[in-house]
Amino acid sequence: MSPGGRGRSTDGGRTVRRVGGGGRDPGISFGARELRDLAVAWLALGVAFTFFLSPEVANAVQGGSVDTAALVEVFALSLATVGVAFLLHELAHKVVAVRFGQLAAFRADYGMLFLAVMAGMAGFFFAAPGAVVHRGRITERENGLIALAGPVTNLALAVAFAPVYLLVDGGFVAAVGAMGVSINLLLAGFNMLPYGPLDGRKVVAWSKSVYVAVAVPSVLLAVYALFAIGI
Repeated sequence: MSPGGRGRSTDGGRTVRRVGGGGRDPGISFGARELRDLAVAWLALGVAFTFFLSPEVANAVQGGSVDTAALVEVFALSLATVGVAFLLHELAHKVVAVRFGQLAAFRADYGMLFLAVMAGMAGFFFAAPGAVVHRGRITERENGLIALAGPVTNLALAVAFAPVYLLVDGGFVAAVGAMGVSINLLLAGFNMLPYGPLDGRKVVAWSKSVYVAVAVPSVLLAVYALFAIGI
């Protein structure tokens, strides 16, 4: 999800104030804090989804007796699918925001990441890892395109994982393919809902026709992923 509109905006439970300035194409760069936030968010999401996927691992961790091989396998699966899906979604917002002259950076929400890990241990998955915050003058169209970049990236990732899902039968690689397709379709569909801080709200505010063209197939594919592939 990305901040939207001018002035004050909300994304993932956080309020962001954007100010004027910017120019065009300042270039992509990553500061030390942003790289740290990206790494922490990626690892925390991997841990949270590991607990969600394998309650037995969560129970073993709480009991002090862990099957290391099982833990490493599920953790690697989570990092390669859920972690990548969330973080590339956010980085897509950044790339497009910078293209439109914004100063943009990912900021992790450490409180939400802690809640995500605790939720995973409790048996359900909740993730609001942070947001790309950006500042600079921006049009409604540009703001809509920044928002659209995240879900479209997830759709592209689903396509990238699809050959693995369709062609590999059994084992860890097959699990990566299935999870990669499923989680990316779910993220795309969910984020295209025109509600609250979700990306769909910014897209529909810019162009209803673009919103329908992207949201309808995204939501239908998310429903398919939930019931036909699962997580």
